[in-house]
Order: sequence, then C-alpha cells, then structure tokens
Amino acid sequence: MWRRLAPIVLCFAALAAPARAEGADPAIPAAEAAAESLRGAVGALREANGATDRVKALTRTIAAYEDGLAALRDALRRASVREAEIQKGFDARRGNIGQLLGVMLTMERDPAPLILLHPNGPVGTAQAAMVMSAVAPALQTEAEAMRGQLEELKRLRKLQADTRDTLTRGLVAAQEARAALSQAVQDRTGLPTRFLENPEELTELLASADSLNSFATGLAGLETDIGAPMEDFAGAMGTLPLPVRGTILRRAGEADAAGIRRPGLLVATRPAALVTAPWPATIRYRGPLLDYGNVMIVEPAAGYLLVLAGMASVFGETGDVVEAGAPLGLMGGSESAETLFPAEGKDAGGTGRTETLYIELRDGKEPVDPGPWFTETKED
Repeated sequence: MWRRLAPIVLCFAALAAPARAEGADPAIPAAEAAAESLRGAVGALREANGATDRVKALTRTIAAYEDGLAALRDALRRASVREAEIQKGFDARRGNIGQLLGVMLTMERDPAPLILLHPNGPVGTAQAAMVMSAVAPALQTEAEAMRGQLEELKRLRKLQADTRDTLTRGLVAAQEARAALSQAVQDRTGLPTRFLENPEELTELLASADSLNSFATGLAGLETDIGAPMEDFAGAMGTLPLPVRGTILRRAGEADAAGIRRPGLLVATRPAALVTAPWPATIRYRGPLLDYGNVMIVEPAAGYLLVLAGMASVFGETGDVVEAGAPLGLMGGSESAETLFPAEGKDAGGTGRTETLYIELRDGKEPVDPGPWFTETKED
C-alpha cells in the first residue's frame, strides 16, 4: 500500500508547478472596463442628439464608440488567449490528475488500520506519515488553484456572452449616430467658407483629369482665394493622428499585388469607420474621382494638400473650413456582429477590416511621404 505514496508525490510534483506558473490574467478587468466604455458611448447618443452643436457631439460619440470597440476587441482577444491557456493546462495535466485520483480512491478502499502500518516497521510508518503530512497541504493548495482557474474560465465565458450583447446594442447605436451625423452635416449652417475665384476651373479640371496625380497637381496650380489655416502645419510633423482607425497595409513606395507603387499610405479599416480631419483645413475638393470612390482633398496649410480617397460618403462642401477632428466622411460597407466581434472573441485575422483608405500628402505639386507626419496611434 505504501508504495502508492510515490505516485502521489510524483503526481503532485507534476501538478503543482504549472499551477504556480499560471496566474490570473488582467484580460477580464480590461474587457469589463472596455465594455463599460462602450456602454458610455452608446448612452452619449441621446445627449448628442440634443446638443447645440450636433455635428461635434455626434462625432465624439462615434469616435468614442470606435475607441471602446477597439479596446473591447483587444481585451477579448487576450481573454480568449487566457481561456486557451487554462484549457491547455488542464488538458496537459489530465493524465496526472487521473492517476492521482485513482491512487487516492484505491487508498480509500483499504481499511484504515492497514493504511497506518508500514512494512518496514515503526520507522517506515513515521517516515510515511511525514510524507503524507507534507503532501496533504500541497494537494489542498493545488485543489484551490484549480478551483480558481475553473472560476476564471467560467468568468471568461460569461464575459464573452455579455459583451456580445453590449456590442449588439452598440452596433445599433453607432448606426443611428452615423445616420444622424450625415443629416446634421447637411443641416449645418454658419460654417466658415472660402470660395474659389473661378469654380468653373475646378469643373474643367475634374473633367480632364485622367489620374489622381494629375487632378491633385492641377488643383495645386489653381489660383484661389481659399487661404489656409494659420497654424504651423509643418511644425506638426510626427504629431498628427491618423484620419481613421485602422491598420496600415502599405506605406509610401511599397508595391501592391500588381507591382504598382503609390506615394501614399493605404490603411485597412472596418466597415463604416469615421474619417476625420487630422488638422484644421479648407476643403479644396470633395466628391467622386475616377475609380477612387469619393475623394476628399483638404488644404491644411498654404502649399500643402492632404488627399483622402476611398470613402463611401463625404461631408461638407468645397470651400468649407473645418477644424481638427471634424468629420470628413464614412468608409463603405456595413457593420455586423460577425465582422466586429468574431465568435468567442477570437481574432479574425484582419478579416473585419474590409475597407481601405488611401492617404496622400502633397507639398506643392509633388507628393511627399505622409508616414512621418502621423503618430499612427489609431490601429484597430
């Protein structure tokens, strides 16, 4: 009988080390905080609809929704990883746990007096008792650790179910906010405006343009009295936020699948993502252009043009003066729980970022690499 103490000790040694190595992951509180942030953004929609400046309020609401959603997705990805780690640990120790339980059940079936007797006499009995006294507390500690991991696993799974409900409500609210924003921009009056001296020149340029480059070059050469904001745009290099939340697919000069190299950034975004002005600027052009979809070209400073191409809808009119953070448009596509929140919070491998925004910066008539101008902090 006492020979079965050795397997118990070995089983405990195999079980105890992983339990000590694993600790509670901060994914759960992070996800709960992100979910609360998302609920706050949903609740802000009512206040935004009643605000004096609905455009600003709705823009903040949509931005808060996108920030909260990104934080929630990141936290849930970490929660999913933690869940997999716990499950993997249980699977790895399943054999040892089974062996331990088998030995303990066998010992339970032996009469109590026999368990207390050791074949090597009193000394062996005393030594065995010492082993048992050392093993029992450790087994209790291991059992408590496993109980904690099971509770954590339960919380992780409940969190994923609860946040899916939060996401669904947020999705509906975000769609309402985007529709309200589009209407609010149309209804807006009193926005500072500067006009082209000869708007017909812009129409002629648009009709004759055969590429984005030729159009932007021609636009830079038009004589205007639009003027640009007086802030130090050149001095802001490296501090501008990306106009949209997303992931950079290609940088300036990198070839695409067809071997074509462009001087701007290509950013992958989620459907219906909000595009905002990174700097105070004057709208020089907005509307469809060739096969680029809707294009927005703004002038952040004299001699500079910022080109944003690929939006499904654009806001404002040529000549409007917009401030930093003002909404410029929305990306195409439509959101769904599947694209925004894959099953059980697992990473979709970027499949949810189905839209692309092209960002080009031009100094005079020549494009310059826009990468150094942005902080690139809006990754999703």
